[in-house]
Formats: sequence, C-alpha cells, structure tokens
Amino acid sequence: MGADTFWPEINGAASFIARLSAGLAERGHDVHVAAPSYSNKKLGALIEEHEGQKFTVHRMYSWRWYPHPWVRFSLPWRIKRNSARVIDEVKPDVIHFQSHVVIGRGMTIEGKKRGVRIIGTNHFMPENLLEYTLIIPPFLTKRAIRAAWGAADRTFSRAERVTTPTRKAAEYLEANTSVTGVLAISCGIDAHNYTPNMQPRTDNLIVFLGRVVEEKQIDKLIRAFAILDPALDARLEIVGGGDQEARLKSLAAQLRVTDRITFTGYVDEAYLRNALTRASVFAMPSIAELQSISTMEAMASGLPIVAADAMALPHLVHDGENGFLFEPGNVADLAEKLTTVLSMSHGEVLKLKNESLKIVESHDIQRTLDTFESLYRGETVDGEFSTPANAESRE
Repeated sequence: MGADTFWPEINGAASFIARLSAGLAERGHDVHVAAPSYSNKKLGALIEEHEGQKFTVHRMYSWRWYPHPWVRFSLPWRIKRNSARVIDEVKPDVIHFQSHVVIGRGMTIEGKKRGVRIIGTNHFMPENLLEYTLIIPPFLTKRAIRAAWGAADRTFSRAERVTTPTRKAAEYLEANTSVTGVLAISCGIDAHNYTPNMQPRTDNLIVFLGRVVEEKQIDKLIRAFAILDPALDARLEIVGGGDQEARLKSLAAQLRVTDRITFTGYVDEAYLRNALTRASVFAMPSIAELQSISTMEAMASGLPIVAADAMALPHLVHDGENGFLFEPGNVADLAEKLTTVLSMSHGEVLKLKNESLKIVESHDIQRTLDTFESLYRGETVDGEFSTPANAESRE
C-alpha cells in the first residue's frame, strides 16, 4: 500500500487504508504500507497494529506542512529512491497506491520499472488540498487545480486499474483526467462494530463526526442549529478535531449557543461509536465527500441522516427514506430538515433508522475485500460495488 496519509492522521482515506490493510492481513496476506513518519523518531520497517491486526508499515522521513497542525508529507526529492528501496526489499506481487501526490508517484514509477501490477485508488479533490497551501494566491487557484489534476493523471495512468469509492467520484476523476474505466468500489464498513439504539429518544442530540476543517462547512451546521426552535431543546455534538475548532467555538459564542454545543476534539473509537449510539440524528454539511465513511458509520448505528445534496452523499442518503438532503450551503434548509427529523414520531424515525441499516448493508467490508483481491490477482472486475442496485433510480 502506498499512502500519503495514514495513522495517526484522522481522515477518511487513512481510515480506509487501515481497514483494508487489516482485512487483507486477517485473510492471510503479507501486507506492507508505505507512509510518512509521524515524528521521524521511528523510521523504516515497523510492525504496527491497526484495526486489530498487525502488519508492516514502512515509515518514511517526513516534514510537517506549516502552519497546518498535523499534515505531514514525505520528501518528494527522495521518494523514488525510498520507493525503490521498499519495493526491492518487499518484492510485492501488487502495489495499491491511495494517493498520487508523493508516495503514490514514487511507488508507481519504481513499480512500473519492475513489472509489478499496480492498482490505484483516488480519494483526492484538489480543492481540499488547496486549503493547506496558503502560499498560493487566489488568482492562481484555477491554475493550481489544473496542475494538481495533471499530476494525478500522470500517476493514475500507470495503474492497470483505478478505483474510487463511488460512481460520482469515478465520474469526477474521469472528467478531470484521461483515465477511463474507473471502478466504483465502496471503502466498506464492518457494521457489526456499531450499536444502533432503536428505543424512543429521550432528547434531541445532533451529531457531526469528522475532521473539523473548512471543507466540512461545520459553520453552516452551527448557524442552522442556532435558528432551531428552542422548544426542540436540541443539543449539538461535534466529534473530531481540526484547525477550525477555535474559529467555530468563536462562532458558537457569537450566536449564543455555546452552552448547547460540545466540541470533543480528537476521540478514540469507543467514544466515537458511543456518540453515534446516543445521537438522534447525524448531520453532514460537507460539499466535498467522495464517499463519507463517517456517514456510513452513522448509518451502521441506525441513524437518520441529514446531508448536503452534493458530490457522493446522495449515494448514501436517499431523500425521504433514510433521511433528508438539503441544498448545499443553505442554512435555512438545513435547519428545516433537522427540525423535520427531530419532530417526527418514534414510528416515523424507526422507518428512517431501518432504512439506514438496510442501505449500509451493501457497503460491507467483506465485499470490498473480495473485490480488491480479485483486482490484485488480475481478474476481470466489472460493475459497481459502491451503491445499492437501485440507487441510480433515486438520483
């Protein structure tokens, strides 16, 4: 596995890489992950445990991207040499890279030289990357996005097959590069790890789960929460950490809702799953989701979902069936949809909950593992593996 982001970084791509690697290790495969070091105190081949499984992680020397508090990257000018070293040591049957930015580029160049089968998965949206590149002035943004897609095109063109988590994400990649035949394969989830609460709710708790960064548009959620009817006596819990936390706390203070909002910061898996079990409804205001693992986790917890009608979220949220979609960025619409769910009878809420559980069944991690194993073996894989069979009729 080639990963520009991996533990201890917390994001959808890092979570997927850990789950995929652990699942493959559990099936008896010898899994190696090439990833940036998180401190440079431990470098080279290390045995690490993730998702209950031990496998080898090759930690490469990295630099922190200032002023961001946690983003790190392997050194681009060393990546071909470091990739060649890892490949020659491991002698892999297949290389599966998860990002084209640095490590994926090195792994594909050196892997191609050695005749190794290469599979690529895209989790990348250049607009998200620009959030961390403060040195690029606004008038150069479009040019920077084109350059980012050009780099992605060069790296993904070296792969035998390319995948993304959803059909929408596949269309997005194909529209911006010369890559064709992109497969939609869900990141997958083990629903057994989550605990739905099907009892009548005793309070109105709205939960957001994810990185607290600008692209998630959590400010829209806080503004919507602030205009909810006080009679609902709702509370909001923002589960996760990120560089926007201070700004969002200031916004909550301005709107006089500080006493009803909890910012948890970074939490462990046990807290995360408990928060989803306690919640009445899950809110996802982001407009930049290529799948949204956190939304799938909420669905596996049997929650109604209120999400932005943007990118891949409509693949998960079927309007009026397991929740509601709102117009992206529309605070009033978001507040209205939250009010609808929080005002429902227990019987109406149960229908939404059961539909969430039904929809998420098609995203079972075992199905994801089966599909990637087939790709690794060079078998022909066609069709869709990210949405229920009738999802197209709902779009």
